[in-house]
This record gives sequence, C-alpha cells and structure tokens, in this order.
Amino acid sequence: MKKILIIGASGFIGNALYKELNSYFDTYGTYRTDNAFYEKNQKFFQYDMELEDISILLDNLKPTIIVSAIRGNFNAQLDAHQRIINWLKKNKSKLIFLSSANVFDTFSNYPSYEHDKTLSDSVYGRLKIKIENALMRLPPHKYVIARIPMIFGASTPRVQELKTLYDLKAAIEVFPNVIINATAISKLTQQLHYIINRSKKGIFHLGSTDLIYHLDLITEICDILQLKDPTFKQVFDSNNDRYLAVLPKDNLLPKNLQITTKQVIDSITLK
Repeated sequence: MKKILIIGASGFIGNALYKELNSYFDTYGTYRTDNAFYEKNQKFFQYDMELEDISILLDNLKPTIIVSAIRGNFNAQLDAHQRIINWLKKNKSKLIFLSSANVFDTFSNYPSYEHDKTLSDSVYGRLKIKIENALMRLPPHKYVIARIPMIFGASTPRVQELKTLYDLKAAIEVFPNVIINATAISKLTQQLHYIINRSKKGIFHLGSTDLIYHLDLITEICDILQLKDPTFKQVFDSNNDRYLAVLPKDNLLPKNLQITTKQVIDSITLK
C-alpha cells in the first residue's frame, strides 16, 4: 500500500485531500499550531517549516508519496521544498506539488496549457515557479506538478468570504475583464486521488474545461447563495480582456474527472 504524507494537512486543501485518501492509502499529515484533535491523532505530526527540518520526518516515516499543500513564509517554503527535493534524490519517493494558475499571471492574451512557459508578475506566482523549476530538474517519475485555479465549494474559504462580505454590507471585489477557469474542492481531491492511484507523472492543469469572466462567475455564485443585490467593486487592471486560466491539453483526465464551470457553481450548494 502506498504511504502518503500530506505536508499541510491541517489546511483547507490538505485536510480535504486527507479525508479523500485516508480510507484508501496509509495516509499521514502535518499540522503547525497546537491542536488537541491532531495531537491525539497518531497519523498527524506537528511540523513548523520555519523552525524544523522536514528531512527528519521524511527519514522516520519514509513516505512513498509526498503531497505539498503547505502555506506560509515564502523563504521557508523554498527551503522546505529544497530539502524535500534533496531527500527525493536519495529515496524511492515522489512529490505531488500543488501549484497555481498564478505561474502564468504575466501572460494575458490567451489561456495557458501544461507545457507553456511560466512567467509571473506576482510574488506568489514567482514562488511557485521557483519550486516548479527545481522539481523539473528531477527525473520525470519523481514529481507531479498540479496547477490549480480558484477553488470553490460549499465550505471553501472563497465562498465563506463572499458570505462574510455580504453580511457586513461590504463590497465584493470583482474583475470584469479577467477570463478564468475554476474548480470545486470535491472534484480536485478526486483528481488528485486518481493521479496518485494511477502513478501519474508530469504536469496537470486541474481546472474547469471551459472559461468564464470573473464577474459572471461571482455573480452566479451570489445568485445560488441567494445573496440579493450584493455590492460589487469592479476592478479594471487593464483596458482589454485578459486570461488567467489553466486548461488541460496534454494530460487529460477521464471524462468523469473533468469539470465544467456550471458544475463548479453547482458545487456551492452541495455538502
């Protein structure tokens, strides 16, 4: 049985993935801050990437698959991933790195595919690119890079933020000329489960197969949440339409694991 370690398993994506995988694989996770639930769970290990060397945990646990869903200090993330990469070189294991559509946020004239050149104007996007580039120096069977767009679903942070802003009568920021794709947390965890189960390798774009304007997406989500007459703050960061979308072309998943924008919107009301 595959032994999986999810680094950042107490975070939103990491925890959803742990729940998806735990019944099928020998699954472990890390958490950072003191938490009675995780402390009692013998499959969770406390780990602070700013203070500790991840190699120690890897040596003790010897996972066959590492999933990086960690967040936090950017310099600490870079250091932690370099230590993971050094460990991978000496051990029979692979890393699934959860990256972002932001690795393409400089390219605005078209959607991006798996093997397009990455270039980012944002600090966050450049961080993801640095880690991706370091991973791509490994043999291909040693890594999966999963680029993920905006994530929605009933209990996701983005949906909770929309509800909070609405309750506070605060403006919801939207980008009327930004064309995106998105995903649902329930589908994302199924996709990652498939990638792990089938021992896939390479780069995957795990977003909806169609595109939508950011304003239209948020408007439809507000409608399905029954948020009547929300206040939008429309932000125009360029004069023309621009794309921030990661579409799959080379590494297509089976039809039942693909998702459309409509399914993303419908996922908002599914528990």
